[in-house]
Order: sequence, then C-alpha cells, then structure tokens
Amino acid sequence: MSDPARESELEAKARRGRNIALALGLVLFVILVFVVTITRLGGNVAARPL
Repeated sequence: MSDPARESELEAKARRGRNIALALGLVLFVILVFVVTITRLGGNVAARPL
C-alpha cells in the first residue's frame, strides 16, 4: 500500500479515478439488480388473485 501523504499528484489523480469508476460500477450493478427484481416480480404481483 502506498502512503497517501507521500503520493504524487499523478498517483492521487489515478487513485481518485479508480475510486470513481468503482463507485459508478457498484451503483450500476445495484440499479441492474433492482430493475431485474422489479421486472420479475411485476408480472406476478399484477396477476395475483384477490
């Protein structure tokens, strides 16, 4: 692990970019799971007898 206090500007920028990419990927995955869940449950909930 690198020491954040001793890293250069270029290393800090690269780390920030990786963190943003990772966060964006995680958010997109959560949205995908939510949409698939709603899609799969949506039809079943509407067809449920009262």
